[in-house]
Amino acid sequence: MMKMLPFFQSGPIGIRNGSEGCIGANRQLENPATSVAEQIPARPEPSGDEIWSRDQEKMSERPEAACRPSRASSITSNGSCTSAGDSPEKGKKGIKGILTSALKKMKKTKPPSVRQVLDLLEEQKLCDAAQHLIVLEKSRSSKSEEGLNTSQQDIESVYEILKHKVFSILKDSVLLAKTNPELLQQAVEALKEQEKEDQNYMSENPPDENMQFRPRKWKELWMATVKESVEARMKDTSRTPRTENLSTVGQNLLHMGKTMKEDLTVVVKYIKQLYPPEFNVFGIYAELYHNYFASQAKENAESHLEDKDIYLLLSWVHNIYPKDMRKDHVLAEELEKVKLGSLLPSSLSKELEKKYLDSEEAAVKNSLSKCLDKEIQRWKEDQEPEKLNGHFQSELLAIFVIQSVYSGQKRAKDISVAVGEELSHRLSKELPAFLRSYKDAFEDFKEKSRKHRYYRPILIANINNCWNFRDYAEKNMAEKDDNKASILSTLSDIENSGFDVLLQQLFAQLKPIYKKFTENKWDSSNEIMNEIIKTTSKHISDFQTLKDPFYHAIVEKIHARLVKEYIVRLLKRKVSLKSPAQQQNLAQHISKNAADLEAFCTSKGSQATWLNSALPKLAEIIRLQDLGAIKIEVATLATTYPDIRKRHLEAFLHIKANLSRSELKSILGYLADTTVSTLPGALLFSNINVS
Repeated sequence: MMKMLPFFQSGPIGIRNGSEGCIGANRQLENPATSVAEQIPARPEPSGDEIWSRDQEKMSERPEAACRPSRASSITSNGSCTSAGDSPEKGKKGIKGILTSALKKMKKTKPPSVRQVLDLLEEQKLCDAAQHLIVLEKSRSSKSEEGLNTSQQDIESVYEILKHKVFSILKDSVLLAKTNPELLQQAVEALKEQEKEDQNYMSENPPDENMQFRPRKWKELWMATVKESVEARMKDTSRTPRTENLSTVGQNLLHMGKTMKEDLTVVVKYIKQLYPPEFNVFGIYAELYHNYFASQAKENAESHLEDKDIYLLLSWVHNIYPKDMRKDHVLAEELEKVKLGSLLPSSLSKELEKKYLDSEEAAVKNSLSKCLDKEIQRWKEDQEPEKLNGHFQSELLAIFVIQSVYSGQKRAKDISVAVGEELSHRLSKELPAFLRSYKDAFEDFKEKSRKHRYYRPILIANINNCWNFRDYAEKNMAEKDDNKASILSTLSDIENSGFDVLLQQLFAQLKPIYKKFTENKWDSSNEIMNEIIKTTSKHISDFQTLKDPFYHAIVEKIHARLVKEYIVRLLKRKVSLKSPAQQQNLAQHISKNAADLEAFCTSKGSQATWLNSALPKLAEIIRLQDLGAIKIEVATLATTYPDIRKRHLEAFLHIKANLSRSELKSILGYLADTTVSTLPGALLFSNINVS
């Protein structure tokens, strides 16, 4: 048998001269016609696991020697194993050219022996071993004398050893791609040789009946091996460090996502290029990882999940998986070609989303209820609200409520825009409902706690609270949103209700002072106005603890009330002046009082400039004596304050006792013809009752 060595040393499928055999001391085959088992009686064929274990031990002892191609053979750029003595041109022939050359020489030389193939396997020369076995197959199928000396059983026994070695290595491709790429390449080349031989066999017409062991379908076995490897790696959660406060479901999702991303990165960088394009290596790996991930996600979705796990799973389905992993700069281009679907079917995803939305809505609603209960309890405490920048504040309520709503919306939006919009729509109904409950609680406190030591500070603190809610609604809700209108309306009710209580005492003190105007027929009107201003000023100083928007609002309410009460006294029909001189004198008093009132309110921060012309215009009507001029001034007054009615003007004109009935009727008719039907936002006369 050793006479055949010159063929392997110089032929296209050479082996290293003097290579170590895989069967130890039993180097010589006594009878080429006997079986492998008979030729190696001293050592039974090792099991696949024993061979793999021994290979791993050899790799650790001498990784470079185990994996480095021999001096007599190497792997060419196109994947063929060629003799070191072959020219580059010969190497370019590929496996078909090599086999053709080998078969020609087989007429003069004997085919390789089983022993020699086993030697190659022992040295991890998997590509050479695969080619030698193909030659043995060919020689046996041709029924040559030499080929018949080797039984098919012997060939298949060696094939099993080769297959076990190759697929044990391929199973660990992801690990070996960086730690032992030479060994992985040997296994891939052996796989490619078998796949090519299968294709050659299938292309024959008709196929060689003597090759009953073809096709061997190693590619199908490779796909099954990759699947087994993928599933094993995805199941092995011990490789991913535990994350604190993460549930078992969450940890498994993290492990699968991390494993898939890292492993596919290895496939792109190190494994894909070892295979020909028709293997679609990345596509196979990607689909297998995706399918396993999707199956586990589906299994989780169909089980009873905690609320936090529902959120985590939806986050992976809608956000992390499609954006973080599939948009990774290394993987994006390749994944785009594969067109992987979602981790969950649409119907199951919708079902899970509904569970999440229902749960989140209930959680936010419960949180809001607890916030209000705590706020009500705080009102009952015998303690003044804290001040912030000089303003009483009880902002924890607004902060907690808005934070609860905002956080819920943010979490949902982090899952997907659609889920975020749906939860925002739901919660937009909860906030108006909460504010109505808040308003009821505020009204209850306002009516029942008047004797509370800090009654007014608590009212002010709650008015200030409204600003945060108002600001949130203005900035985060659409103008046409009915819920926004409801929120702003409720807040206005709370604010105005608080203002009314805060202003009750002031308005009560002002009422008898205003009566002095009519009682004295506007004599000493300047002294009366000074008293009004002095009294009002004392109260306004208490309102400095309101936030600026509310301070300006309450000052404008005071401004409007001061002007209104003055007009009320003019409409009381207590004064009737016949002479123009008397009327002009009264007009001067009114003008002076109006100027003092405007200056005071403006100095206190009132921005209600629309009120400033009311009293001067009334004074001008009193001063004028020409009927036409009076009508023009009345028209101007009606244009500025379109809520003035005939009853108001008729009561006011009682002061001008020198007007005839026809003149009075003419003036009133002119008002009726020119009054604007639509009322403005700010009203002055409509709230004045005329007796």
